[in-house]
Amino acid sequence: MTLSVLTLNLWHDAGPYAQRVELIREWIDRLDPDLIGFQEVLRGPDGDQAADLLAGRGYHVDFVCASPFWRQEEEGRRREFGNAVASRWPIADRESIRLPDRGDGEMRAAIAVTVDAPFGPVGFTCTHLNWKFHHGATREEQVVAVSDLALRRRPRDGFAPILVGDFNAEPESAEIRYLTGLQSRGGRSVCFLDAWRVAGDGGPGHTWSNRNAYARVEREPDRRIDYVFVGLPQRSGPGQLLSCRVVCNDEKEGVWPTDHLGVYAELRTDPLPDA
Repeated sequence: MTLSVLTLNLWHDAGPYAQRVELIREWIDRLDPDLIGFQEVLRGPDGDQAADLLAGRGYHVDFVCASPFWRQEEEGRRREFGNAVASRWPIADRESIRLPDRGDGEMRAAIAVTVDAPFGPVGFTCTHLNWKFHHGATREEQVVAVSDLALRRRPRDGFAPILVGDFNAEPESAEIRYLTGLQSRGGRSVCFLDAWRVAGDGGPGHTWSNRNAYARVEREPDRRIDYVFVGLPQRSGPGQLLSCRVVCNDEKEGVWPTDHLGVYAELRTDPLPDA
């Protein structure tokens, strides 16, 4: 048995959403992930975007609000903007936190859940960090907070903690170097494995790509900013990264699933035969 994980920024309801959501559903049905982390999710009195997108697929869904959605005044309706997690198995409990911010109105959050998987409890955390290129110092504070959350939620002597999301930072940045044990901050360090680095195909793994028409209009360079991170596996094998690939990376009649590409990873759940 393997554990499959998907992370995807939904780009809220921008663009041709009715067409986009069908493509996202097609990808979810194709991949059939056990755990999903969504960013830029909307929820309000008139609907829950993540739950609606996954309707009829048997997922357990939870949500954390990061901020009010900025279009609500012009729309005349109140909606929340945040992150969602979805699990094939029941969610036993959950915790959410506000992340450090700059006091400029951009607010971010993280949600962590414990999933009651058949091979034991799994800690799964999803987040979305500040987006501007020059907000690296804020993202450094945010990764400390979110990694502390993910590690705190790890079941004792259990499966490796999983942390996913849109980190808006490239692998060489201080933010990602901190998460992957390559750089300390304030006398502290942690270590998560970058699924793409460990089990990708060796390519750049760009998840913000100018092949995507929705990304191209921003005139930003190609880069890898969406991640699946996993704590160190058990020596007997569970938690070992087996594969990782970029997904949601094609268009149909000019429509892309979102402005980001997604990341999908598979992890070992059973001990190795010789363990």
